[in-house]
Amino acid sequence: METFDSTKSRLYDILKDVAEGKIQLPDFQRGWIWDDYRIKGLLASIAKSFPIGAIMLLETGNPDVRFKTRFVEGVNLDKKVEPEKLILDGQQRITSLYQAIISNNVVRTRNEKGYEIYRWYYIDMKKALDENTDLEEAIFSINERKVITEDFGRKIILDLSKPEYEYENMMYPVKEVDEYHEWRSEYNKYWKYDPEKTKFWDEFEKKVINNFNNYMLPVITMKNNNSKEAVCQVFEKVNTGGVALNVFELLTAVFAADNFDLRSDWENRKKSFKDYKVLSKTENTDFIQSVTLLATYLKRKKAESENIPVDQLPAVSAKRKDMLQLTLENYKSLADKIQQGFINSAKLLFENNIFSANDLPYTTQLIPMAAIFAALNNQSLTLPQKEKLVRWYWCGVFGELYGGANETRYALDVYQVLDYLNNGPEPKTIYDAHFNPSRLYTLRTRNSAAYKGIYALLMKDGAMDFITGAKIDFNTYFEESIDVHHIFPRAWCEKNKIKKEEYDCIVNKTPLSARTNRIIGGAAPGVYLEKLRTEHKLSKEKIEEILLTHICDPISVYNNDFYTFFEKRKNEMLKRIMEAMGKQLDGSVPEEGKFIGNGEENEE
Repeated sequence: METFDSTKSRLYDILKDVAEGKIQLPDFQRGWIWDDYRIKGLLASIAKSFPIGAIMLLETGNPDVRFKTRFVEGVNLDKKVEPEKLILDGQQRITSLYQAIISNNVVRTRNEKGYEIYRWYYIDMKKALDENTDLEEAIFSINERKVITEDFGRKIILDLSKPEYEYENMMYPVKEVDEYHEWRSEYNKYWKYDPEKTKFWDEFEKKVINNFNNYMLPVITMKNNNSKEAVCQVFEKVNTGGVALNVFELLTAVFAADNFDLRSDWENRKKSFKDYKVLSKTENTDFIQSVTLLATYLKRKKAESENIPVDQLPAVSAKRKDMLQLTLENYKSLADKIQQGFINSAKLLFENNIFSANDLPYTTQLIPMAAIFAALNNQSLTLPQKEKLVRWYWCGVFGELYGGANETRYALDVYQVLDYLNNGPEPKTIYDAHFNPSRLYTLRTRNSAAYKGIYALLMKDGAMDFITGAKIDFNTYFEESIDVHHIFPRAWCEKNKIKKEEYDCIVNKTPLSARTNRIIGGAAPGVYLEKLRTEHKLSKEKIEEILLTHICDPISVYNNDFYTFFEKRKNEMLKRIMEAMGKQLDGSVPEEGKFIGNGEENEE
């Protein structure tokens, strides 16, 4: 069965169908303003019979691929018209050509500085027929008043505000190329049927007008037997301008056909996330994916309860094709649960000292977590359940398992973690999780999930600020601008020939306030600790207590003994990672390849 058709259609016929509403836009196509110079270039290409690229249309009529539609910008029809085809690719070109040629209205465009302007388009007839002039130079635009001036408007250079001025100056309006007979008649009448002027017109009509009216545009038409997934995939491939289409945009248009505004619904739901900074980077597609996970999980459980054979059970999944199959009924029934699921996930992360989206190891791991909470009807977890869920979370973080294409893992985790919480076996994510102790040496920036995970574990240990002695919690985190900084300053380490892979890794970093970091500067630890003791009235015992909350050995730090400090702190970090993952760490399995960094600047 053919899924598309490729042919050529007369440009005028396509624009006429646009004017009559037979060709429209799906609602996921946003309004678009093309630059003035690009419109002139487009008109010049048609005038010269040059190719301007194919357009892609989608046949309507498939009940499974229904979109809310709208007219091409500039089309004004009093009645509702059901389109026969929708524009998938070519919106900018078709809109610009419709407005310039067919609409009989001034064209909304923008100049090279990005300012919105309104222009009429003209062809300088003399230049168009001059063999020494490129036809592109003959096409120009003029303001709404159709007047070009200089000397701050005091001197008129060209006035085309009346038809007779157009005839006199031999300037042909592009908006007349489709219905040029009347303009030609009035032009000849104005010149009193001068044979030379008539001959001139005939040449212009032959060289320019006919090119417009006979222009054939390549058209690829997707048949109405294509799926939503196919439409989405094709649009992503061909849409190089405007708003990129994702699943959310496509579902927005699909749901709009049933008078449901998905975009507004999402914006309202997102407002409930504002009190949870860790959710600030949660995207609309994350939300849809989580809803889809829950919908397919519930469908699977229902099938299991009906004793359907295992090989016939529907899969738990959140791939694009599954998201596109999400019905409005599914969405409405599950969205509230998923919304609360994200909030409950944020609360759990908060308990584990992850306070902001910047410190979130993976935004993606929130997707299955929200679905897990929702599947449990967002009820409070028992202590054993919470411990299991937190263990699963840290295994995902320190196993660095959520950094790539995650759809398969999402599905496994939703099904397996829910089973695990109900005394089932360990999920695959816990089984797969592996942290090699040597990885500590390559954790240097917050670009790594495991780096952020260790940062959270340090704060969970009750790390106190070096100056104030205040525990780093939610309030001090934001009030004191807490970030990760070096314990043995970089300048001191470089001066003392410490290897960068040691002094610049997470073992030599800890959460501190910006103020504390400025005071530390580049001094040796023994020097800045003594400065803290004398200038900030901290006893040596208090400083030692503070250092211990950062799992730092006080003696080696005081004595500037980097290597003893490093070895002891590394072992303490590994112990905490092992406790969080609930499994032994194995250094016998080497990391694949050679570490070459992530291309980011090191953090202070």
